[in-house]
Amino acid sequence: MGEPGPRAGGGHWRPVPTPDLQDGLILFDGVCLLCSAWVRFKVRRAPAARFRFVAIQDAAGRGMAARLGVSAAEPETNAVVLGGRAFFKSDAALAVLRHLPGWRWAVALRAVPRPLRDWTYDRIARNRYRLFGRTDVCMVPTPELSARFLGGGHPGGA
Repeated sequence: MGEPGPRAGGGHWRPVPTPDLQDGLILFDGVCLLCSAWVRFKVRRAPAARFRFVAIQDAAGRGMAARLGVSAAEPETNAVVLGGRAFFKSDAALAVLRHLPGWRWAVALRAVPRPLRDWTYDRIARNRYRLFGRTDVCMVPTPELSARFLGGGHPGGA
């Protein structure tokens, strides 16, 4: 945890090496209705359970957030671990979409400069509770999906 976070050197959320974190692990804001909908979107489309999830409100999620330099109290980004690297903000969303059938075309959005993509991401992230709502408790996965959540499917309670 003593390594510089992804924001070191200018405040940009650039990918960082995470060789010891599980591939396909996604950190998300479990009380954000938009973020929970994004998780359900990925679950429905990810072939062969490609991704696993951990809410930032969960103990494991808070640990992962601290390691990656994400505020657990006011998360400003999600994160996804793919190929031994953690991706953030728009890079994370595009990295996930690249693995979903029918959404691979979204990789073309990488042609848009990261500062512009992340500016758009930040506008949505900063207003997500006001625009989409929030709950007092993390989403609770169905029994068949609980294996896809770190901690056995009890976000916010471990």
